[in-house]
Amino acid sequence: MKIRRTLATAVVAAVTTPVVLLSVTPALADANAAVAAQAQQRGERDKPSIEELEEAAEKAQKAYDDAVAAEKAGRAVVEAALSDDAPLAVAAKAAREEAADAATAKENADSALVDARAALAALPETATAEEKAAAEKAVADAETAATSAEEAKATADAKAAAAVDASDDARVAAVRAYSKLQNAVKEALTAKEAADKALADARDEAEPDEPECVFESKLSTVVTGLPSKIVAGSTTNFSLRVTNGTDKTLDEVSPYVYFHATDKSGYNVIDDAFHLQWSTAASPAWKNVEKGSRAGSISPLKAGAHADVKLRLKVDAKAPAGDGLAFVAGDYVNDDESCGGNLSTEYDFELLAAGSSVPGDVDDAKPGKTTPQTPDNKPQGSTSTTPLDSANTADSAATGSLASTGSPSALPQFAAAAGAAVALGAVAVFVVRRRKADSAA
Repeated sequence: MKIRRTLATAVVAAVTTPVVLLSVTPALADANAAVAAQAQQRGERDKPSIEELEEAAEKAQKAYDDAVAAEKAGRAVVEAALSDDAPLAVAAKAAREEAADAATAKENADSALVDARAALAALPETATAEEKAAAEKAVADAETAATSAEEAKATADAKAAAAVDASDDARVAAVRAYSKLQNAVKEALTAKEAADKALADARDEAEPDEPECVFESKLSTVVTGLPSKIVAGSTTNFSLRVTNGTDKTLDEVSPYVYFHATDKSGYNVIDDAFHLQWSTAASPAWKNVEKGSRAGSISPLKAGAHADVKLRLKVDAKAPAGDGLAFVAGDYVNDDESCGGNLSTEYDFELLAAGSSVPGDVDDAKPGKTTPQTPDNKPQGSTSTTPLDSANTADSAATGSLASTGSPSALPQFAAAAGAAVALGAVAVFVVRRRKADSAA
């Protein structure tokens, strides 16, 4: 951000520069001293406690915050120092103008002296004594004026040179001071990251070993009935089929759906314009799908079986025209605490402005080209946007029931992490580490 400063503000900023610089170093020193003091207090203990590491991380964070604030203030100072309105810059400009005026005055005095000497030389032999005396006096006066002008020019040149040097020196000093502030931010960030890592490592070490979730390619999540063109302000019904292609029962499966879109510029994200709900025959009331949350739960899903979830998408009428992607994924957690999930599949669609007309034969959104297509995960059923009825929902005996209860005690959130990562620019998440519900709280 560019900061405009008046002359008075620039003067104050220049005076406070040393204070800004000195405000960073003590903060860093305090953080380092705190760590050293804790090390002494530990005595014979090999490792710091989590409480000590938390305190050190807190101090490192404060030192970093102070460094960032000082760097921001220093940026205002250096911008003021480099401005043409800085006091020394104004003084240098005035001195240069005085030197230019003195140079002009000297040129005029030298020219007057040349003219006076020419006039004296041009006097005729018949000139009177008075005329000769007057011409000689004119030459003498011109010589005096020329000498004075030369001295004035030399003085003005020296003054201008000194003023320019002072202005340049001040600017160089301001830039060097700001460079120190930038380095202080880097040092504080390095210290903060080290403190945060030490704390995270200690917390990980203190936690019991947990199994890692695995990538399961045979768990498929396929969307049916999502149109390739969606109008802002409309409501669209479609379905999600989850298929267990493995040779074992998955005790609890959680599907995930995330809508990501931008306007036509490709820069303005409009994800908040999409509102998704889910419903099943077992739980017919529509329930909201929070960002990054699951769209229902299937418990259990037997080997080779599938289950369907009805979905309803509402798009704000004020949403601009643009392009979007629906990210669909699923994960599972078993009673033995094993867990895993699949990669997110993306379905691209075009978002039309409110009031746009859409032909009745719009194609369904298709899965991305990078998504493996197998008989297990090809779209099933029609492309209608009407919700599935209870007959299309697999019963609990054959395929597992769709539970409406709360989250399991150890939900891995595999697909939620995948959807969030994709929304931030990543394309897939292969393996995530499962966290128990109590440790995540």
